[in-house]
Amino acid sequence: MHKSESLKKNQDFQKVYKNGTSKGNRFLVMYVLKNQYMKNRLGISVSKKVGNSVVRHRLTRLIRESYRLHEAEFDDSLDIVVVARPLAKDRSYKEIESALMHLAGKHNIAGKNHDQEIAD
Repeated sequence: MHKSESLKKNQDFQKVYKNGTSKGNRFLVMYVLKNQYMKNRLGISVSKKVGNSVVRHRLTRLIRESYRLHEAEFDDSLDIVVVARPLAKDRSYKEIESALMHLAGKHNIAGKNHDQEIAD
């Protein structure tokens, strides 16, 4: 499994938003688009509506760490953008991890061993 990279450029995010498929739950929205590279690229977006910079960076770290620990379960060659919703603000690591894997299961891009704990 190759180490995944980050999506950094606005045009890359826009491409995934425009052409990718999206699915969401209470805490996160995930956009997925196939890419031509042999590795995944992860982008994380947390709006100012979610909270101040401390809250936004904490959520970003939780999402990135959740993805990193489950990276081997994800399919290859994907651009993934994860958008945090305001309800995610005060959630624990386990809740964010569960929400991320739930969305990966909905997109059929990761292991299906996660049950439907996070209702829509």
